Amino acid sequence: MAQRKLTMRKSKEILRMKWKMEFSDRQVAASLRISHSTVGDYVRRAEQAGLDWAQVEKLGETELKSKLFPQEKKKVKPNHRPLPDWEKAHQELHRPGVTRKLLWMEYVRDHPGGYGYSQFCELYRRWAKSRDKPVMRVPKKAGEEVQVDYAGQAVSVIDPETGEKRKAQLFVGVLGASGLIYSEAQWDQSLPNWTRAHVRMFEFFGGVPEIIRPDNLKTGVTKASFYDPDLNPTYHEMAVHYGAAVIPTRVSKPKDKGLVENAVLQAERWILAALRNQQFFSLYELNQAIRKRLHWLNNRQLSNRDISRRELFLKLEKQALIPLPELPFEYTEVKQAKVHIDYHVTFKKHHYSVPHQYTRHKVLIRAAEHLVTIYHENRRIAQHVRYDRYGYSTDKSHLPVKSPLVSGVDPGKVLQMGPADRPTH
Repeated sequence: MAQRKLTMRKSKEILRMKWKMEFSDRQVAASLRISHSTVGDYVRRAEQAGLDWAQVEKLGETELKSKLFPQEKKKVKPNHRPLPDWEKAHQELHRPGVTRKLLWMEYVRDHPGGYGYSQFCELYRRWAKSRDKPVMRVPKKAGEEVQVDYAGQAVSVIDPETGEKRKAQLFVGVLGASGLIYSEAQWDQSLPNWTRAHVRMFEFFGGVPEIIRPDNLKTGVTKASFYDPDLNPTYHEMAVHYGAAVIPTRVSKPKDKGLVENAVLQAERWILAALRNQQFFSLYELNQAIRKRLHWLNNRQLSNRDISRRELFLKLEKQALIPLPELPFEYTEVKQAKVHIDYHVTFKKHHYSVPHQYTRHKVLIRAAEHLVTIYHENRRIAQHVRYDRYGYSTDKSHLPVKSPLVSGVDPGKVLQMGPADRPTH
């Protein structure tokens, strides 16, 4: 059992990654920064509740919590359960088409009271580790992951009016199987630029890999909050929008990020160095030049191989990527807030109403370029036109019947939205 309950947002992400994306407990744990035993505990709870992903996806936070944590009953010491023949299982896994899931199904067929699937996999992992034998490195599976990072070198852009030089940062992404590289210049390594670079990268690839793997140690970019779905829901929601998951490189595991480090080196050598004698007077102009060099780099024949990254991509990886969604992800600012006693929440000095029954409740505010949408337990409860100035946006349907505004008395502080301004979706 987990020592401390997770938020239901993180609980739901555990189940999405386990059941929809079919990740291992350790992959989920690495992505969400929790222990693999906690992952197993939450999966077991969901299984015991008779849930599947289709059901979980539709549940609100309160409903999911009641399913995962029903009235606690006194624990009964479990009976001894037989262990599988791990040596035989290990040999079977080398046969074509044989998976851990299949071996577990055969195991529980013979031992109905045996271990659950998550425990089965964990026990096998421990057994395999205890053998302490060298293991051959497995090539990256097509469509499995993209590694992302920023280059250490910056590029100067000249202000055409003042002549002042401003440094631009180089974002780099690389697909695991083909090595296809994406790169673009940005003014800084902020969360909006970081997120939007991913959106443009996926459009460049024409699809999305299962895993987004950023550097766990990059200061200023990949802080812990960048990957935690509770602390930074925007990056998490971007991954969910594209059907992917974020799993940072492991601390003190340099081999995890070898692919992107090489891609950064290639970008610095064949893009930045090649452009060193050119002057750029806008970020757009710089990115146009980068795109031309990127095209050359991806079509360049690889050393000791009669094939290019682009050819490998078309041959191995393109068809393995997750198709792009109908609409690209739109970056939004996200803030958690508590509804005031006057049933409004505040974002950037402006106050927006929600239905009065949510007074004093915690809500999530998502502010896009033109709209502010407010959620309670993952359900949309209000939407307003966005204003970045002081004022009040109040929907009369949110007010209690006895409100002065509903009665026709203007209290003097409320800026009521007219029918033409009020969103209809």
